[in-house]
Amino acid sequence: MISESSLFLKGVLLGSIFCVLMTMLGHIRIHYGKRTHHHERHHLQAPNKEDTLKISEDEHTELSKSFRIYCIILVKPKDVRLWAAVKETWAKHCDKAEFFSSENVKMFESVNMATNDMWLMMRKAYKYAFDKYRDQYNWFFLAHPTTFAIIENLKYFLLKKNSSQPFYLGHTAKSGDLEYVSVGGGIVLSMESIKRLNSLLSIPEKCPEKGRMVREVSEDKQLAVCLKYVGVFAENAEDSKGKDVFNTKSVGIFIKEAMTNHPNQVVEGCCSDMAITFNGLTCNQMYVMMYGVYHLRAFGHVFNDVLVFLPVNGSDND
Repeated sequence: MISESSLFLKGVLLGSIFCVLMTMLGHIRIHYGKRTHHHERHHLQAPNKEDTLKISEDEHTELSKSFRIYCIILVKPKDVRLWAAVKETWAKHCDKAEFFSSENVKMFESVNMATNDMWLMMRKAYKYAFDKYRDQYNWFFLAHPTTFAIIENLKYFLLKKNSSQPFYLGHTAKSGDLEYVSVGGGIVLSMESIKRLNSLLSIPEKCPEKGRMVREVSEDKQLAVCLKYVGVFAENAEDSKGKDVFNTKSVGIFIKEAMTNHPNQVVEGCCSDMAITFNGLTCNQMYVMMYGVYHLRAFGHVFNDVLVFLPVNGSDND
């Protein structure tokens, strides 16, 4: 009897352990599934080089012409030196770039928004862009004058993405339950997204332009709130290795951080090879970036990219 009881208890114990293990494994599998789904929902990656190699020459030509990016740069008179630096550097690589200022500035051509409120400036700039250029451009990139952008890398990132779908891309951040694209790294809206936003601008209950709460919320967060009403959600842009391509810091800061965190891999550990933006730059740093990105070449190193994005006719793109 003792032997049978002992065997019974051992069987119960082993069975219980087995059930617990299966339950734990089940939870792990379910959690992993949820995590993967979340990653697919909020993170978008650039195409890898193997994808571009499969594109035919005819498709190369067609693609290089099909990406039409309109750049919106929000400025204020105090930014006049940065304004000049952006105009002379990366803005030339947009298919069209326009500056939207808080007031009229004689020395520079700009669209006068007649307000110092950054949210009102952003709203008016998006409405202006949609009303005037909806038939000419399919992607809309908005930035501050402290941002340096590599537009060719942006076009490469958008290579497999359809502007008739509601894309809202950049460097995502969270504020409570709200996920938004930080304006510091630049904001990209597809034609479909700016179309949906435009439909909301006249509905103050869903997308208010004034009010106490609006004044307390930054313009990039307010944009995310409005876009949520029309089913457009923030998505973080990454390269094929999972590194951010829209950056809210300067290269210098990333290098300093890499020297601390990855002392044996400072360059590799710093940033993505296909980075699209860096932020927090001074005027001098704008020109340094322009030289490093577009002019400096290492003799003997030839980069044969399979796809070339050609400047538009009449562009002063250098």
